[in-house]
Amino acid sequence: MKPDYKNWMPKGMIFLGMAGTCAFLILYIIFGNTGIVSRSLKTILQMISLIGVIVGICSAAWMIMLYRAFSYDGKRQMSRQIIEGIAEYVRLPEGGKGLDVGCGSGALTIACAKRNPQGEFTGIDRWGKEYASFNKPLCENNAAAEKVTNVSFEKGDALKLDFPDASFDAVTSNYVYHNIPSKDRQAILLETLRVLKKGGTFALHDIFSASKYGDMQAFVRKLKEMGYEKAELIDTTDGKFIRKNEAGWMGLSGSALLVGKK
Repeated sequence: MKPDYKNWMPKGMIFLGMAGTCAFLILYIIFGNTGIVSRSLKTILQMISLIGVIVGICSAAWMIMLYRAFSYDGKRQMSRQIIEGIAEYVRLPEGGKGLDVGCGSGALTIACAKRNPQGEFTGIDRWGKEYASFNKPLCENNAAAEKVTNVSFEKGDALKLDFPDASFDAVTSNYVYHNIPSKDRQAILLETLRVLKKGGTFALHDIFSASKYGDMQAFVRKLKEMGYEKAELIDTTDGKFIRKNEAGWMGLSGSALLVGKK
């Protein structure tokens, strides 16, 4: 039995883009070979359809390239590199508990649990319709395929975690918070860190650009002022997880790892 961690670029999105491109192509052909509209209007509609075809082809090519890069079975295996890279920062004490926020298909949760057999890891996710193929049974099946038993999965909301303060010895996440519509994503980070015990560690990976998060260096200083023992923002687009050129065309510029100890 082999785990199925899916792909961050869903096949359904690719097929939808290709279907849209085909639709514009059909319209272009129809408007060019029929007299159902006036000559001037036909020219305008053909131009709009042609633009749709060109944009569709470019979008489909971009999504296919992303799919190939993120694939766990492909040559690049970027997803695996990122997951394993984040997991290296996680160390649970004997009998400790960890939390992975936005676990998706369970990849990071399972990777952390495998590295920490002395503790337990919980993965939570809202499993929304945007990623319909990601769900709790998928996570549980992947854990079984990896023969990892010190892991569990629950439905949860990153905006309001259903756990008391100081519940976990480690908290993790990967490319989660930037997907949540919010004017204050730093507040979402603080909600995750709320459930971390004193002395606990965190490894949160996301697109920490100023447009999405504001001044993250100021946030790091804020954590230190709040008494955090360690807080550091590590650029992951310098080859650590992603190469600079990849981050650019993939839309992942600003990716970084927020790590530290409470």
